[in-house]
Amino acid sequence: MAFLLDLANILGGLLLAIPLLRRVPNVGGGLARVADRVAPWSWLVGIAALVTAGFFFIVHLVEGHIWHFEVVGLIVGALLSWEKFTGRRILEAPGGTDPAGRALAVAIFGVIAIIVGVEGLFAPN
Repeated sequence: MAFLLDLANILGGLLLAIPLLRRVPNVGGGLARVADRVAPWSWLVGIAALVTAGFFFIVHLVEGHIWHFEVVGLIVGALLSWEKFTGRRILEAPGGTDPAGRALAVAIFGVIAIIVGVEGLFAPN
């Protein structure tokens, strides 16, 4: 279950951070192509993040301590499944311009989610 949370944080963070990662030379194009293929199913990654993070959030809340892995997972899940829940897009369609405003904030949070997901792979739980 913890592995699914870490995987959802990494993949969800990748999908959220694509506006920034496209700008990385020699890597951004390949990541963008992968993200474009996975993007139609990003809401499934969001649901997986919500379920796994919600489970660990409840378990750790009862134990008396909450970890950042769960909080990041809940936010990633909410951002990725926002369109399915509300019918409104949280992310603008990728364009040739640099990300700014809300798109930049979500992309930076995506990078943070990737880091937290990788950290979770190596953290004992």
